[in-house]
Amino acid sequence: MTSTPDTIVLVHGFWVTPRSWEHWITHYEQKGFRVLAPGYPGFEVEVEALNANPDIITALTVPAIIEHLEAIIRPLPKPPIIIGHSAGGAFTQILLDHGYGASAVALNSAPTEGVHVVPFSQVKSTLPVLRSPANRHKAIGLTLDEWKYAFTNTFSDEEAKALYERYHIPANGGILWGSVLANFQPGHQDTWVDYRNDNRAPLLFISGSEDHIMPLPCNAPTSSTTSRTPSPNTSSTTAMPICSRRRRAGRRSLTSPSTGPCATPDEPLSSRRASIGGEAEAGSCE
Repeated sequence: MTSTPDTIVLVHGFWVTPRSWEHWITHYEQKGFRVLAPGYPGFEVEVEALNANPDIITALTVPAIIEHLEAIIRPLPKPPIIIGHSAGGAFTQILLDHGYGASAVALNSAPTEGVHVVPFSQVKSTLPVLRSPANRHKAIGLTLDEWKYAFTNTFSDEEAKALYERYHIPANGGILWGSVLANFQPGHQDTWVDYRNDNRAPLLFISGSEDHIMPLPCNAPTSSTTSRTPSPNTSSTTAMPICSRRRRAGRRSLTSPSTGPCATPDEPLSSRRASIGGEAEAGSCE
């Protein structure tokens, strides 16, 4: 019996659902992996249903999301590889801290508690939620223009609209406000990660050079903090440095039957949002 992971768990971020992984699922299944892309609690329904009735989104909490993900991972016969995007990247770090996963990747991760860097592009991207404290009790969607800035800033208007209609849902305002206020409240908050936990599995951070909502400066402090902790499991460190080198490549058509509206993991190190495609590549970590 081998201990090599045979399952990949994909954790999505805010303003989208597990549908955003649809081509990643196909890609990894073709490589022989069992692939799980769980939604948050109540996300068993599809994008259209969540847009029609976002009450489930409003009721979400970080502890409930983590408990839900752990309940899915816990029964697996072998620890999986966990890949999380945006808010899913922060949840991935929490899962590793809780002892789950054989290894993990955080794609354009949202900051965990203690990360104080707030670039302008991130402020602008999240302003639809953070412009009013009253949004803490609401599910807040993005307009098409807001989506284009936060998620599809390297796409044409036509492509952005197609992706908006395919993937966009409102996000939980309470969790976003909670992540902002976590650095100003005493004690550990919902997005706290124990970076001194030497038993965590290895973690790779990847950040895109053109990402607006979770740009490189948001990921660098987390990676630096994490990588200071040696891991007895890997004899190296629990996190690899962020890589952001760019490589221009041909732009894939959103209507291509070979690629569909999402990027495949053939181009996972994208400067675009990880669910959507890209032109940049991180290259090898150094």
